[in-house]
Amino acid sequence: MATDHVESLRHVRRQLGQLSRELPGPMGAFARLHTASQADGALPRSVKELMAMAIAIAVHCEGCITYHMSDALQAGATAEEVVEAIGVAVMMSGGPGTVYGAEALAALRQLVEAGAGERPQSGD
Repeated sequence: MATDHVESLRHVRRQLGQLSRELPGPMGAFARLHTASQADGALPRSVKELMAMAIAIAVHCEGCITYHMSDALQAGATAEEVVEAIGVAVMMSGGPGTVYGAEALAALRQLVEAGAGERPQSGD
């Protein structure tokens, strides 16, 4: 898996946008669920996004890894926190998790280098 995670993030966002236009009811409901479940609460959004990224590793969803990695970084997760979350995901998913954990580490590096983890400015 030699994935360009910056391009993968753009691709996933484009594909989800298209799916939302063609399937507005279910995708709108899913978007509301996503927003509500990832909002700050007893757990901060960054922790919730790290959880989602770790689950993505465990279930082998490469697009999900990239998407939630970007969201975790935008929510303020540090590289050190991401790496620890990858470790938990590997522990929970065994051998296949090591492959997807390595993919998540590549996503972290590429997205940080590209500035994709920067928080959007007000009005963006």
